[in-house]
Amino acid sequence: MQLIKRDVGVGVDLGGGNILPIVHIIGIGRNYAEHAKEQAAAVPERPMIFTKNPASACLHGDAIVIPPICRDERFGGEQVDFEAELAVIIGRAVKDATPERALEAVLGYTCGNDVSARWWQKQGSGGQFCRGKSFDTFCPLGPRVVPPEAVGDPQTLRVRCRVNGETMQDASTADMIFSVATLISDLSQGTTLGPGTVIMTGTPSGVGMARTPPVWLKAGDVVEVEIEKIGVLRNEVVNG
Repeated sequence: MQLIKRDVGVGVDLGGGNILPIVHIIGIGRNYAEHAKEQAAAVPERPMIFTKNPASACLHGDAIVIPPICRDERFGGEQVDFEAELAVIIGRAVKDATPERALEAVLGYTCGNDVSARWWQKQGSGGQFCRGKSFDTFCPLGPRVVPPEAVGDPQTLRVRCRVNGETMQDASTADMIFSVATLISDLSQGTTLGPGTVIMTGTPSGVGMARTPPVWLKAGDVVEVEIEKIGVLRNEVVNG
């Protein structure tokens, strides 16, 4: 299945003229213990939840655009970071799912990059992640949506991120604290997850903010997220 651009955000081409718009993006924080450790942060006892504006979604090959507000020294200066993630797309409404049946709601899997403006995430928005995660183009998805039967167990996939060809992140979804099935089950308790919901399942260690010195994305950089059985999501960085 292919992802396509819409007037706002993106959608999944289901064939036959049917398009499933991406209407809700849920992010999961610190879902890899080593990522929590590199931030000197506690490993969560329950999933850490935030949202991204669906309008932040863009496609394989699109530019990641760093807006002036994410470069301005008054607002933290350089701060835009990469986060390679397995993205899960919900294909049918699901509520109160058990972990054993949660994966039945999955339409497919794709690569995701939870691009993050760290000052806006951590200092500029009252402690809420949403704004720093939601600037336009800050959620590349692609290159395609792979159905569950072609992926198999989503907890056995290698996840890598490269910036300008240098490997920055390299881990396995087996290292997730909360599995895909657990996340769907937990998020659906008392809440309907509708078709077109995307769950960004968290990023491994190796992000730019945790490096010494920090590695921030800048114009001209090329970011690649590669996930086993899915493919490579590639985006160039430009200034807006």
